[in-house]
Amino acid sequence: MTVHAYTDGASRGNPGESGIGFILKDEKGTVLYSGSGYIGTTTNNVAEYEALLACLTKAHELSCSALVVHSDSQLMVRQLLGQYRVKDKNLRQYFFKAQQLIRTAPFRFTIIHVEREENHDADLLANAGIDSKRPLSM
Repeated sequence: MTVHAYTDGASRGNPGESGIGFILKDEKGTVLYSGSGYIGTTTNNVAEYEALLACLTKAHELSCSALVVHSDSQLMVRQLLGQYRVKDKNLRQYFFKAQQLIRTAPFRFTIIHVEREENHDADLLANAGIDSKRPLSM
């Protein structure tokens, strides 16, 4: 089974109050899981990585053969594809955590950049995470 994930991180300010959101869907578009949470004060780029890490962690629990992540973070996608170097020391730790989860995954991993409009539902979840002030509980 191929799972399609939509992830987003949001910050109100940069840095500012931040939240994450992600949705996992099967090939038919049926939602397998959706989650959102508050992650405190951080940057938008950290929030994007936090959303990806939460998504990867949840995907490890599913019995899927492939995971296709859709993200509107051009920076994160290009870093994970090896097109951009990870220059920021703080982001580097998130990048390495993501790589470790990808390497140990029981599924094939693909990440693609999508326009913000195609990631609307994950964006709503990320903003709901900020509004709720509650951390993600999986």
